[in-house]
Amino acid sequence: MVQSSLATKSQSFDLVKGEIEQTIKQAESSLERFQENRESGEDLQNCVDYLNQLRGIFILVELRGGILLCQEAVAMANDVPVGANDDKNVLLTTLNSALFILRRYVEYYHREREDHPELLLPVINDLREARREKPYPESCFFEIDVKERPDFCSGIRLPEFEGSDEDYEILARRMRLTFQVALLGVLKERNDVVNKRLLGRSARGLARLCQGAPMGQMWCLLATVADTMLDRAMVFNKARKRMLMRIERYAREVVYVGKVATAKDAPDSLIRDLVYLLYRSGSGNPEVTNVLSAFKLTPAEFPDSMLEAHARRLYGPGSDVLKSLSDALQDELNQLKDKLDIIERGIEPDLAELSSIADALERLASILVMLDLQKLASISREEAGKLRDWEKDNRLPDDEELYRLADSVLGVEDAVMQIVTRGITSETDALAGSQRRREESVYLREALFVVADEARSALTLAKRAITAFIESDYDKLHLANLPVTLHSIWGGLQMVDDPGAADVLARVAASIQDRLLDAREAPSNQVLEALADALTSLEYYIESIGNREDRNPDLLKLAESSLDDVGL
Repeated sequence: MVQSSLATKSQSFDLVKGEIEQTIKQAESSLERFQENRESGEDLQNCVDYLNQLRGIFILVELRGGILLCQEAVAMANDVPVGANDDKNVLLTTLNSALFILRRYVEYYHREREDHPELLLPVINDLREARREKPYPESCFFEIDVKERPDFCSGIRLPEFEGSDEDYEILARRMRLTFQVALLGVLKERNDVVNKRLLGRSARGLARLCQGAPMGQMWCLLATVADTMLDRAMVFNKARKRMLMRIERYAREVVYVGKVATAKDAPDSLIRDLVYLLYRSGSGNPEVTNVLSAFKLTPAEFPDSMLEAHARRLYGPGSDVLKSLSDALQDELNQLKDKLDIIERGIEPDLAELSSIADALERLASILVMLDLQKLASISREEAGKLRDWEKDNRLPDDEELYRLADSVLGVEDAVMQIVTRGITSETDALAGSQRRREESVYLREALFVVADEARSALTLAKRAITAFIESDYDKLHLANLPVTLHSIWGGLQMVDDPGAADVLARVAASIQDRLLDAREAPSNQVLEALADALTSLEYYIESIGNREDRNPDLLKLAESSLDDVGL
């Protein structure tokens, strides 16, 4: 019956596809005429009428995303007055974009024969935000009854919290800080893997503080979501960032209100958003399927990774196109570098090579101009001009001139490589004139990789040694070599000019020596937990060393806070 229904729906769509496309074109034309003549109220009204007509058609063929988009577009058009000034340009531009995406979605549905209204949610929310309305949540098209909730903590091991009110407050502050560091990392689009691990860690800590209270269910569910997002490499879009900002309020309540705040239930809308992420993940892991089965759901056949790929195709050139473009430009640059290398080595240098390199730079400049990367194109043309001058003077460049030329080529190459992640934007073009930082040196980057590798191994060893120390009833032999090992990593961090991380590592090493090795009594649970938190924060920080992303100093602050809490 489902297949029959789908077939009927597709046949109905085929009958009206031509009319839909024609109506969208008429709406676009009416809007364009109104933008040219803001006093033409008739054109604006015609646009509204066409949008209402589209909405009626989408209701008949049951395209939910199209229905909601037309509804929001009508509301937007009604907010634009006849004779609108330039202050309404944002509304008109957003409306234009919405019609363009709607036309592409109609083509998408005709090709795929599947309605995925989630794909239209970003442009629908753009329309709402332009009108200063609250955007719809990501679970807008997800319908479940969350009144009867399962026990989200059943599959999560949470050690019982044993401590005083002061210990409760210290752990609450530390877990909230951990959540804030993760949230800040998400908002600044830093290392996603670290952010997800921090979210899971803070959620488990806050669930532990709830000690079976109702709010603990939400934290357990968040922990499962964070683990699943990490496992399935799910990204943080605008809707997910807004959801995390909403959850941060509940972490704040645990700190400032205390245990009383844990006695209330999380709102149904928040639980639905979190369950939706598990559904959309497509994960078949037991902890995910157990939650979904409680709501009589199975993982989505159209998972997040596929949704993201289809969204890229719908909204613009995908990463595959950008990657192909970047690779083609890099091939051109690699040939340039080979020729420069021949000149630098003095291997049968030929003045004719200067002309060949200049030709290649001018071809590259032409391509960059077509991509509207004007600054990069300007650098290529400037360097080509220098090569022509050297050829005209019948001389090869000296070492200093050659190094400057090579530096410019490497600068262009660096920007071209970042097209994949940044896109063809003014931000990419701005990289042309910027000075590369010291830490972007090829040799220093190699050193960073080596130090990061060694540091990760040492921190893993430290955590295993401390675990063995606890399990062996505090046998200090397991820790004998730890301070020396950590000190060697301290030297490596100093060498790559990261004194902040080196200082935190030195504190950890000193704490292990003083509180675990030299102490006569067994360490308290609070000290062991603080050391574990500090080591984990350091480990996450180390992951960014050697990568092309900014290091996250908030992780060092988190490690320092963990040590400060117990006086280490």
